[in-house]
Amino acid sequence: MKINILMFALFFSMQVFAQSNLLQTSFKFDFGDNKNENGFIHVMPSDSYNAQKRYGFDSNSKASLKKYSSKNKQHDNYITSAKPIYFSVKLPEGNYNAKIVLGDKKGESVTTIKAENRRLLSEKTITAKGKFETVECTIHVRDSIIRTTGRSVKLKPREISYLHWDDKLTFEFNNILPKVCSMEITPNTDAITVFLAGNSTVVDQAEEPWASWGQMIPAFFQPKKICIANYAESGETLKAFKGELRLEKIWSMAKPGDYLFIEFTHNDQKPGSNYLEPFTTYKQTLKEWITEARKKNMIPVLVTSMHRRFFDSTNHITNTLGDYPEAMRQTAKEENVTLIDLNAMSKILYEAWGPVESVKAFVQYPANTFPGQTKELKDNTHFNAYGAYELAKCIVKGIKESNLPIKEYLKKDLTAIDPAHPDNVNEWSLPMSSFLSSKKPDGN
Repeated sequence: MKINILMFALFFSMQVFAQSNLLQTSFKFDFGDNKNENGFIHVMPSDSYNAQKRYGFDSNSKASLKKYSSKNKQHDNYITSAKPIYFSVKLPEGNYNAKIVLGDKKGESVTTIKAENRRLLSEKTITAKGKFETVECTIHVRDSIIRTTGRSVKLKPREISYLHWDDKLTFEFNNILPKVCSMEITPNTDAITVFLAGNSTVVDQAEEPWASWGQMIPAFFQPKKICIANYAESGETLKAFKGELRLEKIWSMAKPGDYLFIEFTHNDQKPGSNYLEPFTTYKQTLKEWITEARKKNMIPVLVTSMHRRFFDSTNHITNTLGDYPEAMRQTAKEENVTLIDLNAMSKILYEAWGPVESVKAFVQYPANTFPGQTKELKDNTHFNAYGAYELAKCIVKGIKESNLPIKEYLKKDLTAIDPAHPDNVNEWSLPMSSFLSSKKPDGN
């Protein structure tokens, strides 16, 4: 009986693998009605996504087309909209490079590029009149099937509709004046993949105004070299993450030289079946993951969890995470693993903001700030885009100050990062995506 089950699992995984390999993995899109130029598919605003065609505008996007004539066909036309534009391509799981041409022959453009669940790829590209810029990004695409066993990740009901678990890659073109001329997508089998395992403070949050550092970090790395694969999910603990086969999915996708960043605490400390005691079962579980990662020639990295926003009477942060950050520090030392002490940096960051300004980094908004939001949002755990971005900068600082080889692949033009001097919230902006929710993520 066991042999039959194993044979069936092997057969199933081989069939899934074979089917996925039949899918096209490279595309060249020219947004406009030009004749095909060097293999480009010309796409019109009326081309809505469907699975048979395998590409098209998605999520009720209303793009408009502007047409010109020039010697360079890729600069002839562009799509634009006053609202975010979503464009999807059906692709098998893996890492992909995208080359996206932005600009306007007769005007300026301002474009932000995100992918999947609001994953930030390019913060803001500005082109002057008649100028064009090619933005390159590297994106991780996945589904829930574990091809080494034929099993599937145990998704929560809300995750079934998440863009990062479907069978396509979805781009979001956004900002005050996005102008997209063309796009090329090709597989990237050489990039180092950085897998993120964590909870709601790490996950690619699907809906505004919630955000996490994991969905901001891709924008800090050079394209082609590094690909961020964020497998975090709201409400997760170390124990649940493994039990739901999320860790098994990572093992099935990883290759030698890849990284595993681990950040858990907020939910592990809560009573219940997933509780782990900091200096025993919590440390033991971390060590088991570290051992398995090393067996696969991966590089494990431990990240202490950031504080919650709780100030004492002297305007200093109160620790609500107990002994868990210290337990992780001890584990890193005992296992000779790189530690990024986000817990320590978040204390500096929050106290630099202070009790008043720090509110602007968290999901704290009066009622009716967003459509359909009838109640006040007052969350001291989860961040908005600004707060998530500042925490991502702390992660970048930790990488830069480490001995991790991937620090060489951070973008070269990054300015100095100091949690004691965060970006001025009044001078920082990131355009909001179309998806909104007033429901708090799991894990408060």
